[in-house]
Amino acid sequence: AISGHYGLMRDRVDIEEILAAEDTDPELARELELAMEIREFAASGLALADNESYRQFVRTGQDAVTWNVVATPEFSLEPRRWCFLVSGCVSYRGYFERSEAEGFGRKLAAEGWDVAVSPAVAYSTLGWFEDPLLDTMFRYSDEQLAAFIFHELAHQQLYVRGDTAFNEAYATFVEEVGVEIWLQAGERQDRLREWQQMQAASIQFNQLLLETRRRLDSIYRSQAPDSEKRAGKEEAFRELAERYHQLVQDDWAGQSYYSGWFENEPNNARLALANSYRGGVCAFAAMFESAGGDIERFHRLAAVKAHDSEQERGEWLSQPCGNIAPDPDL
Repeated sequence: AISGHYGLMRDRVDIEEILAAEDTDPELARELELAMEIREFAASGLALADNESYRQFVRTGQDAVTWNVVATPEFSLEPRRWCFLVSGCVSYRGYFERSEAEGFGRKLAAEGWDVAVSPAVAYSTLGWFEDPLLDTMFRYSDEQLAAFIFHELAHQQLYVRGDTAFNEAYATFVEEVGVEIWLQAGERQDRLREWQQMQAASIQFNQLLLETRRRLDSIYRSQAPDSEKRAGKEEAFRELAERYHQLVQDDWAGQSYYSGWFENEPNNARLALANSYRGGVCAFAAMFESAGGDIERFHRLAAVKAHDSEQERGEWLSQPCGNIAPDPDL
């Protein structure tokens, strides 16, 4: 981890320097100029940290910057946790080398764990260092680039050690509402509808994953023999794939937004963090509404909520979307 981090810090180049060079690729120049616009908006329009992060660039030449290993027992959706000095306890273990992540994943699988190895295209040290932009962050749309930057800066804004669900729900909400505000503020109104369609699809897909989680949890908590649990688990994942393809055809006009999720055989580990990124977003949406749509006040309210106990935060995040009301104490 130290070696991988040092390599990124060592290879950083100021974006202004790249843009000033005569031999800079025009497409890269466009992307970097856009990233600088997004970075400035993060500070001026979203009240996120105005520091030196994402003002430098690193070309990794890879598909991802890190690979995260998630592991769960055969009959449980509770991920194994690892604890670190800076980030606290988290539900995954990250590697800068794909081969090392996959090797660790194979070791865990041999021990009987359900394992998922997932690529990450962005990188954050939670404000401890000046995090750079990476070529991996430019592989998708302009809106997704903005989402990456807003998400990672949100982690710098507010991070609760050991509470993945709270941290990811907060950053995911800031990412989603941030992109909408950015699109509305600029001359990108035509892109807003497509972004909103993608977010609607995200909500539908997450609901599908949560329904599968509930079904599996019921199977795993039953007193049935292991053979019946395995059969029920297999059937639940088969139905998940069938319902996903139905969504693609019936609701998404053939757009398979999450095809990558099914590239490897679904298992408990693939589902383990499903609620960490979308779960709780509705709670933060209600908080944003209670702040009157004022993003600065929203950040302050979130910081107050971060001081609640872990149990209180968990209960607040887990409320059904329709039942969440603004906290009268806020």
